[in-house]
Amino acid sequence: MAETPDTPVATPKSKAKAAAAPPANVFEFPKFDMSKFEMPSAFREFAEKGIATAKENYDKMKSTAEEATDVLEEAYSTASKGCSGYGLKLIETARTNSNAAFDLFGELLTAKSYAEMVELSTAYMREQFDTMTAQAKELSAEAQKVATDTAEPIKESFTSVFGKAA
Repeated sequence: MAETPDTPVATPKSKAKAAAAPPANVFEFPKFDMSKFEMPSAFREFAEKGIATAKENYDKMKSTAEEATDVLEEAYSTASKGCSGYGLKLIETARTNSNAAFDLFGELLTAKSYAEMVELSTAYMREQFDTMTAQAKELSAEAQKVATDTAEPIKESFTSVFGKAA
């Protein structure tokens, strides 16, 4: 069958065109004329006071957070310095003890008898016991000082912050 210019040609319809689009005004919010709407002055004052109070509280919290950050940075710095000092004290203690042990070994090599070796070893042990007791006290005091120096600013800061908040 031959097509003539008078007969319409059938074309497939696309699926996208088949679905009808919703009207443009379906999803729009109703428009209110706000110039005619008056807010009561009491409500307006209450809202303004609430906003002012919220801003004031935010400023206080921000200030407090900044102070806490500064205190923690200072505490970290103090702890770092204290730990470094404690580590140096430990190294000094180990060096002292190592030197004493090497001195003992040198003396033991020059000992002329077994009795002299026992005497040197016993004297070394007594001396090392006293030395290590003193070193343990020094290290304990140093550790206590580091802990106190680190914790005290934090404790004071939290006391002042909670005092302000109360």
